[in-house]
Amino acid sequence: MITLKQIIKPIEEEFATFEKEFEKRFQTDNIILQQIHQHILNKKGKLIRPILTLLSAKATGEINQKSILTAIAMEMLHTASLIHDDVVDETYERRGQESVNAIWNNKISILSGDYILSQALYTASETRDIRIIDEITKLGKEISKGEIQQITNMRNSIYDEKKYLEVIKMKTAALLSTCTKSGAITSEASEEECKAMQKYGEIYGICFQIRDDIFDYTSSEKEIGKPVGNDIREGKITLPLIYALNNCTEKERENIIDLIKTKKDKEESIQKITQFAIEKGGIKYAEEKMKKYKEEAVKIIEIIKKQDIKKSLEDLIQHVIERKN
Repeated sequence: MITLKQIIKPIEEEFATFEKEFEKRFQTDNIILQQIHQHILNKKGKLIRPILTLLSAKATGEINQKSILTAIAMEMLHTASLIHDDVVDETYERRGQESVNAIWNNKISILSGDYILSQALYTASETRDIRIIDEITKLGKEISKGEIQQITNMRNSIYDEKKYLEVIKMKTAALLSTCTKSGAITSEASEEECKAMQKYGEIYGICFQIRDDIFDYTSSEKEIGKPVGNDIREGKITLPLIYALNNCTEKERENIIDLIKTKKDKEESIQKITQFAIEKGGIKYAEEKMKKYKEEAVKIIEIIKKQDIKKSLEDLIQHVIERKN
């Protein structure tokens, strides 16, 4: 499997600049925030969002200071959203270590998330580009809508693939497509190039989320750094299970829906639901779906003339399909 280090080879110098500037944005004289920020930086993840932003900028022009600032803003927005999500979802582990709310309390977690969010917006304003600020403000609205829609689907027991994809597009894919579109904007790309990069980012985001959903059925907690079966535990019905529920007998469907809703013997129910999704071909279907999306993404980036960047973008979407954590 190709590594992220190989993928970012064409932008490694600019990516190193991003990393230095990104860490500087977490400097503060507040002792509690210092501790929280250090905790976050200890496990800062793969930095996919800045990689997408910078590759997109390079694909359509050249990376500049505006591109770096945009990449920082996107990753800080993502970081803030994870802190808030862990409070909402009552999750106590993130990336193989205790979450912020597990070490501190919910109040401090929310406030620290707000601080990082404010820093992200301030960083975006430093670009002095209203187009970037406009993209980020629209993003906040889309993500919130996605969260509310997901709760609505759960409450109304909606097990529909179209509705599932709508939620993904508003949540995961919205952030990633904003990264790619904004990256193109910073290099003064044409409207056609901006639209192509935005669509690529959306497809990448859909594949990213489908792979994440598959992990919830097939991985161990050690592999993915968070509890497995968590989506089912929270009542979130994702693609593998949606497919299984729509490709079984009425009696099987009723039994599984009853297990989803019941609070009794929860862990045993999760095991039964997981096995059902696997046996009914839900995992295989989700994997095939990702492959089709990849083919679409490869066609979209045919407009890119820089062969090394095009190759990196092709490899990046293959990487997300094959990733193990």
